[in-house]
Amino acid sequence: MLFNSIGFTLFLPTVFILYWFVTKNSLRFQNILLLTGSYFFYGCWDWRFLFLLMFSTALDFYSGLKIHHSKSDKLRKTWLIISVAINLGFLGFFKYYNFFIGSFAELLRLGGLGSNTQMLSIILPIGISFYTFHGLSYVFDIYNRKIEPSVNIVEYSLFVSFFPLLVAGPIERATHLLPQIERPRRFVYIQAVDGMRQMLWGFFKKIVIADGCAEYANLAFSDPSNHSGSTLLVGAVFFAFQIYGDFSGYSDIALGTARLFGFELLRNFNYPYFSRDIAEFWRRWHISLSSWFKDYLYFPLGGSRNGKLQSIRNTLIIFAVSGLWHGASWNFLIWGVYHGLLFLPLLIFGKNRQHTDTAAKDKLLPSIAELLQITFTFALVLIGWIFFRAPNLTTAFHYLDGLFDKTLLTKPAPGIYLFQLAAMGALVTIEWLQRDRPHGLAMKPTWTTSVKWVAYISIFLICLAHFKQNQEFIYFQF
Repeated sequence: MLFNSIGFTLFLPTVFILYWFVTKNSLRFQNILLLTGSYFFYGCWDWRFLFLLMFSTALDFYSGLKIHHSKSDKLRKTWLIISVAINLGFLGFFKYYNFFIGSFAELLRLGGLGSNTQMLSIILPIGISFYTFHGLSYVFDIYNRKIEPSVNIVEYSLFVSFFPLLVAGPIERATHLLPQIERPRRFVYIQAVDGMRQMLWGFFKKIVIADGCAEYANLAFSDPSNHSGSTLLVGAVFFAFQIYGDFSGYSDIALGTARLFGFELLRNFNYPYFSRDIAEFWRRWHISLSSWFKDYLYFPLGGSRNGKLQSIRNTLIIFAVSGLWHGASWNFLIWGVYHGLLFLPLLIFGKNRQHTDTAAKDKLLPSIAELLQITFTFALVLIGWIFFRAPNLTTAFHYLDGLFDKTLLTKPAPGIYLFQLAAMGALVTIEWLQRDRPHGLAMKPTWTTSVKWVAYISIFLICLAHFKQNQEFIYFQF
């Protein structure tokens, strides 16, 4: 089931009414209702993969108990390895089997050897990368004695499969979400209303920005060799806004929906296109994934404890793995390594933490230096998005070659994008003014009620006018 579907407009209020008016006096029944609703939400995509989700959940629940109660470190490690190996085995098979088999076959051909490898028609279970990482963080935290295991299978299952975050995150931690599931919740009007505002802003970013930008971006990336440099530039910029609107829009809808039920999920985006260097960008983009890799890969590898060389190695590893996490393709690997290489100079010279505050803090406009930093960082990110979006490496390099052609200064191909440019300008303006707030419609107390309602109604009507049924989110494929 998609957030931007007619089905969701029926599903959400139904669950909301049952949750607060029928099961409100029983935490147990509230959790059972949410778990049942989450499985229904997931099963609307493909009910067969519900069994995989349930198996993964049961595996980590049982492994967590065994790790906690095992008397010897060897047995604890054995159960950890079992859980990690099976989880990554499923993820590897469904997501990476054809990639590695195809790459191995190509390597054999380049060496002059024949190959009888066979590709499989594998359907990628939606959300598998997200719920697998939920479970892995849980067993890692138990193994490291940060938490004790849940003894309630319903509560743990809800942690893994809570429907707002199930298919595209944010990637939650048991230390953050499980305590909220285990304790009674009450309806908080202010929390619910702000959740609806955040949902509305998320729908605007998805329906108006992402879906609107997709048409021109698809045109540019479909055959870059037949387009001018100016068209390719517009296409790349449109894709940058498409993926931001699509993914951060999903995250806003997820966080807002969770707040309707009394939950606060981890923030996943913090205005990343206002970053002043690549390090800041990665502290603001897909925050839950970046922090996951830092805690469960970078630090276990040694972090920066043993000097710069180990820190450089570990940084390149997490960026490469992050690229492959997004997809089984050399494009994604190069995209990850590209960002890693951009990060290294900041790391080597100790500049990777120089921008930890908000750009132009307490000011209306950035300084000239900040504006140049933001523009340059966005340009670097834009080049990376070309590898991310292109269907293969050949297309990506053709795109870059055409982008820096002399036709860059010509008029771009015609398209209905004047409204889209206006919408993107409105997005940037609103988010810049709200950059110290949790989301674009987290109105400041100084704003009058009439101004707020004009904004809400206008955005709602614009979304309604541009709504298209069942436009999937980009990160569903990851």
